Amino acid sequence: MPAEKKIPRLIFHVDVNSAFLSWTSVKRLQNGESDLRLIPAVIGGDPKKRTSVVTAKSIPAKKYGIRTGEPVSMALQKCPGLYVAPSDFAWYETCSSNFIALCREIAPVLEQFSIDECFLDMTGTGLLYPDPVKTAADLKDRIRDTLGFTVNVGIGDSKLLAKMASDFEKPDRVHTLFRREVPEKMWPLPVSDLLFVGRASSELLEKNGIRTIGDLAQADPAYLKGLVGERAALQYKRAANGIDDSPVLDHPEASKGYSVVTTLEEDVSEREAAHQILKDLADSVSFRMRRDGWKACGVGVKIRSGNFSVRVNRSHQKKLEVPTDLTREICETAISLFDDLWDGKTGLRLLGIQLFDLTKEEAVQLDLFGDSTRREKQHRADEALDAIRLKYGMNAASLGPTGSSSGISRRFRAELEREREKNKDR
Repeated sequence: MPAEKKIPRLIFHVDVNSAFLSWTSVKRLQNGESDLRLIPAVIGGDPKKRTSVVTAKSIPAKKYGIRTGEPVSMALQKCPGLYVAPSDFAWYETCSSNFIALCREIAPVLEQFSIDECFLDMTGTGLLYPDPVKTAADLKDRIRDTLGFTVNVGIGDSKLLAKMASDFEKPDRVHTLFRREVPEKMWPLPVSDLLFVGRASSELLEKNGIRTIGDLAQADPAYLKGLVGERAALQYKRAANGIDDSPVLDHPEASKGYSVVTTLEEDVSEREAAHQILKDLADSVSFRMRRDGWKACGVGVKIRSGNFSVRVNRSHQKKLEVPTDLTREICETAISLFDDLWDGKTGLRLLGIQLFDLTKEEAVQLDLFGDSTRREKQHRADEALDAIRLKYGMNAASLGPTGSSSGISRRFRAELEREREKNKDR
């Protein structure tokens, strides 16, 4: 009896182009404002604050040498006319949900990799979608025409190659990268463009004559092992030859918890920049949880380097002594977990926060040092901020580096004080 023929894998990687900036632009256009994608613009915090960093940039801004993760103040030195817009994670999550929903309509299996990218396992869909490139182009165009922002779609026979393909020319493009195309399309690229290879490793490889992905693919294994160690040598060699068998994991959509994840355009390797991003994430996810009336008994942090593979994800969780919905406590816990988890040097492409083990219990353990009074004040402050945001939108109020209200605009400060007084009297 002849062996059953194995169906070739077919993987799409769908990646929103400059997600935060694109999504902010969509909202601005709905309000009759200008499109930030067409001018030098970034998403970032208050330029007057030392901790404010660039989390996304437009293509015109990129021409000035502006980098994701650098201080906003430095970006303004490079481009004095730069437009700086604040983050709006509540809106970003709405855009992300709509984007993922459209992708799910065509994919038997979908793995949401972050807030702005996903893998689709299209293996075995040849009868439904006989032309993968046309299917990808139709999906790309539908997202653009329906939701108002563009994506790149990479097509390959593994997650690695699909992801590499989606990073080719941007924006609004479809690219293929199958194993048979690796020598032509991938090997001529700089070794620094290969997933798994960080900045320090690429500099080391280039210094020792391995300048392209093709050089790496054909490098002597023993020589490579001597440079980067046995484990990295094997990983780099496989990736450079387009070998990857990691599965697309279809996680359930509904889970008992709240989470937010962001993928940055470039690796972040400065602790202050990472802390600021975690603060924004904590602000967003705690607002959503409070809005639904829950408290979290646990906080988790997730990080990922430039390598997308699930094998190198790192996460850290902590069970709390007292359930909380306080932004400041969630922020401080997340930063503490991050500092324990991160080695302080590896460039990070993804950061995320998860709130789990939810409860609606009102009772709070009291201590002997006035902790309950401090928490009650923070609770009233959060409620006041929430009231303003529900009325005027997330951009009406921003938090300071540790979850304080130091970033509230002057326009809304009087209203904030009124809300605090109202909450105090309840």
